[in-house]
Order: sequence, then structure tokens, then C-alpha cells
Amino acid sequence: MKLFENTSSPIGRMRAAMLALALSFTGVTAATALAEDNPYGLIDSKIISVGTMGDAKPYTFTTADGNFTGFDIELFLNVAERIGYKKDQVVFTGQEFSALMPSVANGRFDVAVAAIGTTEKRKQTIDFSDGYLAGYLSVLTPDAKITDAEGLKGKRLGVVQGTLQEIYAQKNFTGADLVKFPDNNSAVVALNNGTIDAHFLDYEAAKDYTARYTDLKVTVNIPSFDAPAGFVIRKGNDAFREALNKGLHEAMQDGTWKTLYEKWFPGSPMPAEYLPK
Repeated sequence: MKLFENTSSPIGRMRAAMLALALSFTGVTAATALAEDNPYGLIDSKIISVGTMGDAKPYTFTTADGNFTGFDIELFLNVAERIGYKKDQVVFTGQEFSALMPSVANGRFDVAVAAIGTTEKRKQTIDFSDGYLAGYLSVLTPDAKITDAEGLKGKRLGVVQGTLQEIYAQKNFTGADLVKFPDNNSAVVALNNGTIDAHFLDYEAAKDYTARYTDLKVTVNIPSFDAPAGFVIRKGNDAFREALNKGLHEAMQDGTWKTLYEKWFPGSPMPAEYLPK
């Protein structure tokens, strides 16, 4: 049996060329099959692995039975179903906010969902879907005298590490002593026991805390429409990003987004750019 073919002869060269072509075709076929089996480049093609938070009500939080819910959760589940993934094929895992984007970049999650604002700095390491939510940054405090940046001078101001609020406060509340927390709940505990004087967070979350703690008031609201929330995905995963964008815009156009917004943010201003055209 010949183990090697003499490729110097015409017949040998022809056989070698045919073998190379066959191997090339096999490789292309295998790659095509792989892409068809996992068109969105997920960690596991059968599920979407989602990093989120358990205490960011009304965006993402856990119920008494440990399930995740909230505006962002319900919106993502709706979008996921539009691209072929049922509710039981979407797996949510809670993390601290500061770990979410690195976890997507490092391949632990397919996507992060937690009202994460889109910024150019963040886009250096991860990608975002199109925006689906815009709102306000708010100061929560029992001190009615804190109504602006001047009132925060010399005060201990809580921020959740890695958030837009932290970035904004570092630039604009330079007279305040910033105290970093892993989540809003721990910051509000510190606020209620007097460890900090105020907490800087999202308006909707602040509003929820005022309903639970009557001594706390929202005294400052700052528009944040230049950094809309988006789903965070691994950089370069264009197929997944485009699929999520398509599902998002379908949800906006058929009124699903509006229905969810009215459910989770009753009475809040509704951005026109997310409503049916």
C-alpha cells in the first residue's frame, strides 16, 4: 500500500489537488454547520446566559421565591423569544454591578441586562445593543437642604461602584466625599443609619426607596438622555447584537415596550423615541 503519492507526475499532481479541494470543502462545510448550530455565537447555543442584578428595582431584582423580574428582565425575555429562545432557555445570574461588563468581556455571560448606560469608554471593551431606556440621575437624602452640587459639599455621598452615577459624581460633585457601595440596598442601609448623608442613584430606584422609607426624599434630578441603557454583549459579536436590535425594535413598534414601561414606571415621562412610529 502506498503511503505517499508521487506528486511530480501529472496524475499525482491532479490527485493532490483533488485531495486539497476535498479537505478545503470539508473545512468550509464544518464551519458552516457550526455557524448554523450557533448563529449568535453564544457560550452554549441552547441557552442565553445573562448577568444581571438582584436589587435594582424596578429594572432587575429578585422576588421572594428567588426569581428575577423587573422591566429589563421582562423586556429581555420578550426580545429573546423573538430570536428563538423561550423563557426556560434564558438563565439569569445575579452579580454586583461592577462585575457585569467584565464578565461579558471575559466570556462568562453572553449578555448583561441591568439598565446599563451606553458610554464611549465602556464601548472600548464591550458592545451595546441599541438603547431601550433613558431617564434621570437622582440624589436621595433625608436632608432637604441638599438641592444641588453646592449642597453636597462636605457631605458623604453614596454611589454604586462602576455606575454612571459614580462617573458623573466624580466629575461634577467634586466637593462631596464619595463612598462606594456594591449595590443600592447597602447604600440605603448606610443612608438610614447616618453613615452617609445622601445616595446618588437612578430616579426610578430612588422613587421606590422613598415609598419604602418615608424620611427619604429625592431632592435633585439630573437628565441622563445621552447615555441610554442597552444590553451589553461581547465585543465583535455582531450577529447577536443585530438580532437583539431587531427584537428590540419589534417590541417598540408593536407596543410591547410601552406596555412594560407603563407597568414598571407608572406615571413617569415616556421617551417618544421608544414608542410605535
